[in-house]
Amino acid sequence: MTDFTDDEKKQLRTAAFGAVFLVSQADPGMFDTIKESFAASKSFAQASGDLQDVFRGMSMPSVPKGSKDQVEQSILGDLSASVATLQTKSPQELEAYRHVVLDACTSAAKAAKGVSPGETAALSKVTSALGAS
Repeated sequence: MTDFTDDEKKQLRTAAFGAVFLVSQADPGMFDTIKESFAASKSFAQASGDLQDVFRGMSMPSVPKGSKDQVEQSILGDLSASVATLQTKSPQELEAYRHVVLDACTSAAKAAKGVSPGETAALSKVTSALGAS
């Protein structure tokens, strides 16, 4: 079992939540956002191994401040930093983290009205930041 520090857990959670936020905000709607949050939370709840401890009791992390582009760059940077943390500290959990985050984002995108072109673009950016193919 990997002993992530509190800061590392926060980084992993914040990046994961931020990824869902990016997808959700690509096609915003108040009630859609609620549906998307519930859909994404199911993915986080199904995390296994060391990630279960990271996502257990996951509170709503704060979203970075700034322009839309600044927020996006901050979140994508957090995702890349999370990948680096996992590569160093828990490489066996890296693919599981990628899967959970992408599953949460995809579930959020599908939760309301299907996947829009904006959500598809956001999913592509998240996938790239995670170094996933």
